Amino acid sequence: MSYTVTVMFNLGKDYEIMLHDSDIQGLDAEQARAWLLNEFQELGCVPSSPSGKILLLDMILNVAMEGGEERFEEKGEWAREFAKAVAASLQRSVIKVDVSNFVVG
Repeated sequence: MSYTVTVMFNLGKDYEIMLHDSDIQGLDAEQARAWLLNEFQELGCVPSSPSGKILLLDMILNVAMEGGEERFEEKGEWAREFAKAVAASLQRSVIKVDVSNFVVG
């Protein structure tokens, strides 16, 4: 199975990261969530839920937003790790992370 994770920012700037099963082999949903949570905390993200509960989609969106467009422009290791964590946690072949509209689809 292949995965396409597209991260979209303002002004139509989209960054597409292609992955294969081998890229996320050995990375289960729990490990992926742990990576996202660690980045969420490291980047100083704030839960959007009034109860303080951190939802998976909030983690994905906040980590992408606070991680910054530059990291996706560079197409470096951080962007690939983000895409792997998103693909492993959501288990969908096509994922769009729309930072400007705060939506994962």
